[in-house]
Amino acid sequence: MELKRVVVTGLGALTPIGNSIPEFWENALAGTSGARPITHFDASRFKTQFACEVKGFDAADYLGRKEVRRIDPFAQYALVMVDEALQDAQVDLDTVNRDRVGVIWASALGGFTTVEEQMTSYATGDGEPRFSPFYIPKLLIDSSSGLIAMRHNVRGVNYNTVSACASANVALIDAFYQIRLGKADMIISGGSEAGITPSIVAGFNAAKALSTRNDDPATASRPFDVARDGFVIGEGGAALILEDLEHARARGAHIYAELVGGGISADAYHITAAHPEGLGAELSMRSALDDAHLRAGDVDYINAHATSTPVGDMSEIGAMQRLWGDQLDSVYIGGTKSMTGHLLGAAGAVEAAICVLAMEHGRIPPTINTADVDPAMPASAKLVLNRPVTHQVDVAMSNSFGFGGHNSTVIFKRLDA
Repeated sequence: MELKRVVVTGLGALTPIGNSIPEFWENALAGTSGARPITHFDASRFKTQFACEVKGFDAADYLGRKEVRRIDPFAQYALVMVDEALQDAQVDLDTVNRDRVGVIWASALGGFTTVEEQMTSYATGDGEPRFSPFYIPKLLIDSSSGLIAMRHNVRGVNYNTVSACASANVALIDAFYQIRLGKADMIISGGSEAGITPSIVAGFNAAKALSTRNDDPATASRPFDVARDGFVIGEGGAALILEDLEHARARGAHIYAELVGGGISADAYHITAAHPEGLGAELSMRSALDDAHLRAGDVDYINAHATSTPVGDMSEIGAMQRLWGDQLDSVYIGGTKSMTGHLLGAAGAVEAAICVLAMEHGRIPPTINTADVDPAMPASAKLVLNRPVTHQVDVAMSNSFGFGGHNSTVIFKRLDA
C-alpha cells in the first residue's frame, strides 16, 4: 500500500505570549517571557507564586456565556484555537467529506479546574453533594475532542491522547499515521491545558519540579543555564490542521510544511525523573529519524524539550550528542519554554507550531534567560540564545518528554526540500 503524505495547512494558538498565531510568533521572535505572578488563585503561601498564564482572554467573547459555564477552561481553549486553525487553513467543511475529517487532541490534566472548584465547594460546604450536572463531562479529558467535533460537525476518528507532557506529540503522531494509512483526509490535532490550579502547583512544588524564583519570574525559565532550578508551569496550547497532501493540493491550500516522521519511546527508569543519560530521548529521536528516512545531519533545528530542570536539560543534550556525534554543530538547538513556560500536555503542539513557523519565515526564536551555560554542555552545541537566528530551516525536530518516562519526537520538513 502506498503511504499518503501528510502536510500542515492551518495553525491556531492561545498561549502565555499571544492569543493568536501572529501575536504568538511576534512575541516568540522578540524573546518575550510569559511569566507573571499567578492571578488564577491566591498563591501567596505557595513556594512558587508565578506562572505563564494566558492573558487578556475571555472565553465568552468567542463561545457565549452559557456555553462557557458548561465547558472547562482547557476545552474552551481548544475550541478557540481550533477555530483559528480552521480559518487559517481556509477550509470550507461543507465541501469536504466530514466522515473523513477527524480530531485527535491532547491534554495531560483535562478538566482539573472543574475538579478543584467542585471538590472545594463540597469540602467547605454543609455536606450536601451539590454537584453540577456538567461536572463529569467538564472534567473528562476526551471532552475536548468531542466538543471540537460537535462544533464543526466532523465525524471521523476522534479521541484524546494522555502521555503526560508528551501528549501533544503523541496526538500529532497518531494523526499522522491515520492520514498516512489513508483512514482520514484531514485531522484537527494539537493540545490544550489549563493546569494552573492550587493542587497542581502545590503538587509540582512537592515534587521539587517548579522554579521558585518568585523575585524575578520573567527570568525563571532558563534552559541549559547552570543556575536553572525547575520549570515554569504554563497554560493554553496550539492547534494544527493536518491533511493528506493530495487533498490539500486539490483544494488549493497553503502548505506550511510536511510532517514526515514520529517517534515514541519509554525511559523505563523513574516515574518523574528523566533518565540521566537520556536513553529514552535518544530512542525517540532515532525512531523519528528512521520513520522520516532522514539522518541526524539532515536536521536544521531542534526545538528541545528543555524545561529548565537540573537533570532533564542535560540528559536531552547527552542524547543529541550521541546521535549527532561530530555533527552536533550543524544543528541549531533552542528551548522556547523559556518564554511560554511548560504547557504540560499541550507543550508539543505549541512547539510544533514554532517549528512550522520557523520553516515558513526562515527565523528561529531564541532561548531566553540563559546567561551562564552549564559547563557540561558540549562545546560544539549550537544553542540559539537570547536573540533569534535567521536561517533557512528545511528540517525541524521537536521533542516532548513526560512523567512516567514518556518520550515523543516529531519531524517536519519543508515540502519537497
